[in-house]
Order: sequence, then C-alpha cells, then structure tokens
Amino acid sequence: MNALRRHRALSRIWASDPGWKGWFTTVNHTDLGRMFLFVATIFFVIGGILAMLIRAQLASPRSAFLGPDHYNQIFTMHGTIMMFLFAIPFFEGLAVYLLPKMLGTRDLAFPRLTAYGFWCYVFGGAMMIFALLAGVAPDSGWFMYPPLSSTIGAPGINSDFWLIGITFVEISAISAAVEITVTVLRYRAPGMKLSQMPIFAWYALVTAVMILTGFPPLILGSILLELERAFGLPFFQVAQGGDALLWQHLFWLFGHPEVYIIFLPAAGAISTILPVMARTTLMGYGWIVAAAVSLGVLSFGLWVHHMFTTGIPHMGLAFFSAASTLVAVPTAVQIFAWIGTLWKGRPSLHLPMLWLLAFFATFVIGGLTGVMVAIVPFDWQAHDTYFIVAHLHYVLVGGFVFPMIAALYYWMPHFTGRRTYFKLGHAAFWLVVPGFHGTFLALHWAGLLGMRRRIDSYESGQGWEVINIIASISGFVMAIGFALVLIDVVVNAVVAVRGSRDPWGAGTLDWAMPTPAAPYNFASLAHVTSRDPLYDDPELPVRLARGEGYLGDPGRGRRETLVVEIATGAPRYIVVFPGNTALPMLMSAITGLFFLGMLIKAYWLVPISALGVTSCALLWVWGLGRPAPEGALPVGRGLSLHSAAEAADPPGWWGSVFLLLANGTFFGSLLFGYAFLFSIAPNWPPPAYLEPGAWPLALVLAGAGLAFLGARLGALMGHGAVLLGLLLIAGAALPVLSESPGPTLHAYDATVWVFIGYGLLHCFVSLLMWSLVLMRRLSGHSARTTRGAMRIARLWSDYTLLVALLTAAAIGLPGVLT
Repeated sequence: MNALRRHRALSRIWASDPGWKGWFTTVNHTDLGRMFLFVATIFFVIGGILAMLIRAQLASPRSAFLGPDHYNQIFTMHGTIMMFLFAIPFFEGLAVYLLPKMLGTRDLAFPRLTAYGFWCYVFGGAMMIFALLAGVAPDSGWFMYPPLSSTIGAPGINSDFWLIGITFVEISAISAAVEITVTVLRYRAPGMKLSQMPIFAWYALVTAVMILTGFPPLILGSILLELERAFGLPFFQVAQGGDALLWQHLFWLFGHPEVYIIFLPAAGAISTILPVMARTTLMGYGWIVAAAVSLGVLSFGLWVHHMFTTGIPHMGLAFFSAASTLVAVPTAVQIFAWIGTLWKGRPSLHLPMLWLLAFFATFVIGGLTGVMVAIVPFDWQAHDTYFIVAHLHYVLVGGFVFPMIAALYYWMPHFTGRRTYFKLGHAAFWLVVPGFHGTFLALHWAGLLGMRRRIDSYESGQGWEVINIIASISGFVMAIGFALVLIDVVVNAVVAVRGSRDPWGAGTLDWAMPTPAAPYNFASLAHVTSRDPLYDDPELPVRLARGEGYLGDPGRGRRETLVVEIATGAPRYIVVFPGNTALPMLMSAITGLFFLGMLIKAYWLVPISALGVTSCALLWVWGLGRPAPEGALPVGRGLSLHSAAEAADPPGWWGSVFLLLANGTFFGSLLFGYAFLFSIAPNWPPPAYLEPGAWPLALVLAGAGLAFLGARLGALMGHGAVLLGLLLIAGAALPVLSESPGPTLHAYDATVWVFIGYGLLHCFVSLLMWSLVLMRRLSGHSARTTRGAMRIARLWSDYTLLVALLTAAAIGLPGVLT
C-alpha cells in the first residue's frame, strides 16, 4: 500500500462526520482542541470588553457611566470569565490539540470524555453569559466571599449562577485533567521514555495533576454554599455553628494553585518555543522538570498567603510568608534555564520571540511584586488595594497571555498549513505591550497611594485622577492591540499562502506530519529514541507516511493506537477508540438539566436528569470491550500485542485512579472543613448532637468486610457478596438520618448529612459498576475480557469502603471526645 492509499484509508476510518453534524458528533482531539481554543477566545473577548467598561468607569472621579449594581456584576464577571472560562480552557484546548501530536500517538486516552468535557464547558459558560445579558450576573466578586454571596448579602439568583455555572464548568476541567494525565503516562510513541518526553508534556502532566488536586476544594465550597442558599444548611453562618472563613480556606486551597495552573502551561510553551527560536536545544531539561514539579507541590502550601489580614496566628503568618517567598526559587530556576538557552543559541526575533521577550520583562516584575506581598507587614498595607490588582495582572497576563500569543503564532502554521504573510502581528505587539505596562504600572502607583480595589467610584482630590486616566487610555490602546492580534490570526489563516511542513525547523514530533494535521495524525507510529527525533532523523516524516512505523496497516478498519509502559515506553497493548457519536453532547446536555433544575429551583428536574445521566453512562460503558479475546495481533515491526480489552490494567483503570485522586481530594477537603469547624467555630458540636449508636456501626463494618472480601473472590458468589456488602453500608445510613434533628439546625448536622450523602452516592456508583460486570459475565463475556472491568469496579468499591469507615469515624468522634 502506497502513502496515498494509506492516507485515504486512514482518513475514512478516523474522519469526523461531514457538514454541521460533525461539530456535534466528533470525538477527534484535533477538532475538539480547535473548538476549545475558539470558544475560549470568544470568552477572552467578552472578558476584555468588560475590562474596558471597568476602565471607562474609573477614568474619572464620580463617574456616572455605570451604576454600582451593574459595576459589581461587570467586575465579578470579568474576573470569573478570565479565570474560569478563558485561562484554564485555553490550556485545555492547546493540550487537547497538541499532546497526541507531540507524543507521537493518534488521539487522547478517552476521546468521548474530551467531547463530554467540552460540551459541559460550553453549556456552563453559556449559562454565565446568559446571566450577564439578563442583568442577573453574579455581583459578589469572583471570589464569592460569604456573607456577601450568601442569602444575607445576595438574596437574588445572582450568586446561584456563579456557584452552579462554575461547578458545571469544572466538570470540563476535571475531565481534561484525567484525559491529559493518562495520555502523557500511557499514550506515547513506542520507545519514548519519560526522560525523552517533550518538555510541554511534562508541564501538562504537572498541571493536570494540580487540577485534580486543586479544583475539588472549590467544587466542595461551591456545593456547600449552594446547599446553604437553597436549603438553609448553615455551613457559613456563625450563629448556627458555621464560619465564613471556611469558604476562604476552601477557595484559596484552589485559588493559589490556580495561579500556577495558569502559569505552568505557559512555561511549557516557552520551554518548547524558546530553543527553536534560539536555534539550539533546551538547557537544563532535568532542572526545568524538577522546578515544574516543585512549583506544583509548593503551590499547595501557600493558600493562607491570601488571608494574612483575617486574624491568622503569628506562627501561621511566619510559616506561610516563608513558604510564599520560597516559591520564587523554582520559578527562578526556569528563568535562568531559559536565559541560558538564549545565551548558548542564536536567537532570531520572529514574532513568537518578541512575545517571549515581553513575557520575561513582565513576569519578572510580577514575580518581584509577588515576593513583596508575601511579606506580612507590606501585605497588611497593600491588601485590597489596586497594587494587588496590578500584581495579579502582571502575573496572569504577563505569565499566561503573552506566552499563549507566542504559542498561537508558533503553532499557527500547524493549525492552518499556511505561513504567516501579513504583518499586523508586529503592530499589535507594539500596541499591547506598552499599553499593558501603561495600565498596570500606573495601577501599582494608585494602590500605593491607597486606592481600594472593587470600588465603582472615587472622590476627586486624592491624587488618583491622573493615574486613572493614564491607566484607562493605556487600557484601550492595549485592547486595540489584542483586537489586531485576532484580526491578524484570522487574515493569515484565510488568505496567506501555503507554507512548508516545519517552518521553524523544530525537532518534536508535532512537526512530523502534514499540516494541517490529518484526523489520524500519523500514518504509522514512530519508534522514538531521543527528545528531538526530527533532529536525529530528518526523513522520519516520510518514513512514517510510508507505513514503516507501528500500526501502518489500516486493514482492521478501526481506530487503533498503542499504549506503552509508563517509564520505558515499551509497547504494551493495542487500544481501539470509539467512532463518532453524539452521546457526549447528549450526556452533557442532560447534566446541564441537573444544574438548571438547581438554579431555577425546579427540583423535580434533578432526579430526572440524574436518571438520564446514569442511563447515558451505562450505554457509554456497555459498548466497551469485546465478549471474546482476540489474541495477539500484529502491530508492525515484527511485534504482536493483545488489545486493551484483555489487559488487567486497561486505560479505564488508569482513568479511575486519577479520577479517584480528585474524588479523594474532594473528600479530604470535606474532612478538613469538618475539622476546621470543630476547632474554630463556636458551639461545636451542638449541645444535642447525633450519636449513631452501635447498630449502624456494626452494619458498616459488616458490609465493608463482606464487600472487601467479595471483590477479591472473582466468582459469581464474590459478586453477590460485594453487592450485599454495599447494600448493608447504604442501609446503615437510614437509622442515622432518621435520628438526626435535621440539617438546617446546626452546621454539625448539615455536615453529617453531606458525609452520608457523599457515601450513599458512592455506594450507588459501586453497585452500578459491579452489576454491570455481573451482567457482562452472564451475557457471555469471558473472564479474560472482564478482568479489567472487575479491577475498575474493585477500585471504586474499595474507595467507597474507605469513605464509609471514615464517615463513621467522623460522625462518632464527638461522642468519643466527650
């Protein structure tokens, strides 16, 4: 088979549906990556327009351009859009598009999960924009502090849009993080060791793990606050045993890692682009990887950095101040490695390089002001002033937006197959960068003069007038520059002439394919032995097109790629991907009905949508795998491998491991909140608290033992033991809830109900999984093709048992201590 016939055969197998239908049924990572980037860019434009409205309002004292109510909605939505609807989704889109190409594989680990996450992002974001257009947008700040965001300070529906819409959007972030983590670890070109991965893959891996461990505290906080607003569960009400500071702890457990979740993907793009622009290789690869991992770990110890003025004990202030300054060390390691790369190379001032230079100047300033606010006495003075606003923008715009524009211009020939011809991008650069510094350098000054953030107006005579008019004019100059960037990208994508396959002379596998990329990425999979395979073998793209790599024969007529060992990259088994389907979009729409029912208080929609999501999930899973084993199949280069359906650790098992990492972080955050209220809140536990007694505890222990042993028997009797054990655990909750005084009387009672509800949900999920495995065995699936599914079900049931035991211990703790 020649290269052209192979291309046509693979295109028929991998192509999305033609026409408009393809947008709703595609599960191809190239399509979904472009769609993510397009939607994220739309949200960036909306957020930018809101920013200009803010600058128009503050350009002069006592401005009547916006009233206080509209201003509060606009500045809340500006922050919300930029943080939740632009920055993280833009990284997701870039990673979804690039990672399989850079890793030398054909798609991400779970294509339908990518599509489901995308549509959750679209529907959740659309909910937020609808609120803005309808005049009921959130108005309590993008941080949503109670009691400003509780029914006391915000009795309307505004805050509910934030809590429910953002939780809906976070499904997308968790889905993408699971996808990225499993893809980087298991879906690479054969032979590609961890130490040979493209540096962007390392950054994506660290970022994805941070999302899995950083977002659950925010999701928990949003759920608890919405339960308080909707049903009166008093988690943040001091009079009923709650504490508003619990929200700040949960929010900033997410919020400070969020800064590095935004920065690290940009740093990955810098580490990829900079060596190419300098015509050399990256200096200090190992040091950069270590610095990225260190940043990921250290960022979780800094959340109190944002709470220095809330009355934290002095010992805590000293610890978190020291930790906040320590985080500058791994950042500096990366900066010095990048400078060293430039020093040993021969930099060319192409447009991506100009944006990287703008990043260096801007981000270093933002980092230095970050060290300043890490010092407690200075933070007490600058807290809640425009100095903090300016610092935040220097870090996020300088540390994320500028590198992403560099990435946009660097990979644009890959997206479009066209070389950059028109030069609007240079004019845009010289508008954006001076405009940005003119805006936010001035706002540093205003903050030092005492201008408070989040104010919609100010009186004249305070020395802020000239500063604000300079900042506003500069802001509009910057906005014109960003508009030119978008125009330049569109014009070059549509009008510019075709370009070469690798216009920059890069060495990574993403440039080893025709551009724009075919739906299958590679006609055959390369065997990789170094970090820059195209530098070692310039003829590699031609040889892959000829089918000289793995899986070069499309004769089996299905979407196939390889899974490899984590450390060594040795080929392990074949994965067969699903075809085009509208199921992910349908499932996300039904998920949206769940959130819509909560939003409009139509609670009858909640069980209906939960039933619909469960039905879609069962339909999704039932089609996986094969009833009978296929045996070893040839994959090329003299190698034969079994399919993932016969593996003991299929991709779904690895996906469950990382999903349970996020799940465990969620539960750990709930335990943290329980311990915080137990230690800090007054009247905790209440004088009359629930004492579950011996009978429910005995049921939990008996059910846990039965389910644990049954999950390891493997026969039909073992399946029955697991199901009975899970039912016993669920049954133990009934007498506890019946004796509870109700969740609205005290935060302790509310917490007990959340604990039990969380445990019951996982009992239900585990029951479904084990029932599905049992139905597969009864329908004729062999033991070999169901062992992977059984291990997945065992993983979830073991987690459920752990949750049940910890819940029982937490509920019984007050009785033990008193």
